[in-house]
Amino acid sequence: MKKAILVALIIIGAVAFLSFGTSRVIKDIRFKIDCTQHLKRAADANTIEIAEKELKIVLDYLEERELTSGIVSIFLKQPKNDIGFWYGNIKASYEELLTVNPDATQLEKSNVLMKLRETLVDDGEEMTVTHPNGISVYPNNVLYFWWGLISFFFTLILSIVVGWIWWDL
Repeated sequence: MKKAILVALIIIGAVAFLSFGTSRVIKDIRFKIDCTQHLKRAADANTIEIAEKELKIVLDYLEERELTSGIVSIFLKQPKNDIGFWYGNIKASYEELLTVNPDATQLEKSNVLMKLRETLVDDGEEMTVTHPNGISVYPNNVLYFWWGLISFFFTLILSIVVGWIWWDL
């Protein structure tokens, strides 16, 4: 009887932890589809018009979800996780695109597009779209942190207890 209850508790803890992981993955995928892929397309755009269109989609998404200010960090308030700075750069880039004269030279347009690319993506060993880590679950970062931590340790501790009881009986 005691074993069955403990095994049931382990299963509940494991389901809670797997639900946490699944939820994080789904939210991350949704954010990539709805936001970062459009940022990448804007960065890759060959014309001002295409870049404007893609940034407009991103700005509408961010404003609709109120992802215009805040910090995604839980413990260390790092500048790299400042949503307001990130959003402000995207908004300023979009506004700069709107001011480009249609009669501008190809060189001027190319310079604006190169500047946009430098703002939106980080060149390193692998090119990545610039965005605050953890923004896909913002403003519920603290909830996700505790959900993952508690469900993980609940499952771990109960597994150790069940293992100990199993070997003891």
